[in-house]
Amino acid sequence: MSSPSVRSLQSWAYRYKRTWRGSAVSSVLQPVLFLAAMGLGLGSLVKRGHTSALGGVSYLVFLAPALLAAAAMQTAAMESSWPVMAAVKWLQTYDAMLATPLRVRDLLAGHLTWIGLRVLMVCSIFLVVMALFGAIQSPEALLLIPAGLLTGMAFAAPIAAYAVTLERDSGLTALFRFGVIPMFLFSGTFFPVSQLPPALRVVAYVTPLWHGVELCRDLALGRASFLASLGHVAYLGVWFVGGCLLALTTYRRRLVK
Repeated sequence: MSSPSVRSLQSWAYRYKRTWRGSAVSSVLQPVLFLAAMGLGLGSLVKRGHTSALGGVSYLVFLAPALLAAAAMQTAAMESSWPVMAAVKWLQTYDAMLATPLRVRDLLAGHLTWIGLRVLMVCSIFLVVMALFGAIQSPEALLLIPAGLLTGMAFAAPIAAYAVTLERDSGLTALFRFGVIPMFLFSGTFFPVSQLPPALRVVAYVTPLWHGVELCRDLALGRASFLASLGHVAYLGVWFVGGCLLALTTYRRRLVK
């Protein structure tokens, strides 16, 4: 007999069966288009003799692992925002689950596990596309999949904790407009954070995405050090664990009547 959290996971997987084709296509097209347009197109403007700020590698190789981390963030953010609000307010999916023997922690664990599986799918496809573009420099690049997963979950848990408290989706729009999109642009994905003004640099250093980008980039380039990687993993882990604890509190406050 499956555990309660597994039954919660199965319910999300069942819903995904109706949309998996479109999701799979977009999961392939996104890295192809980004790497072609930004890595090859824009990257062709970066002169080979002027790549010292990029660690001496081509712009494509510099960009690709960071885009994987950013894709993990975006996937996790999308899966833990509007679907959570829909489940608690519009579709009342959570209420239907709680009418069964499932407890709040079961449905939360199942939903976060499902989000983790979605992030794994995206990261795995992205890594294959990176290989096809010749953007992998080290066997350590295989570790991009768990690194991307951790990056995504560092966002999924806190965002779910926030989304479940909302009455209107304007709060989610603001989250993406003032949180997710600026992080995507200024956390080291497209250029080194060292190029930012000092004040913005400090802000970038405390974002989870910067740690995910640095971890993925170091692994892809084969230059990861144990202490630096451990620091990035620990920081992302704190966001995930803290987000889970906060989500358990906000879920119970919203769903237990």
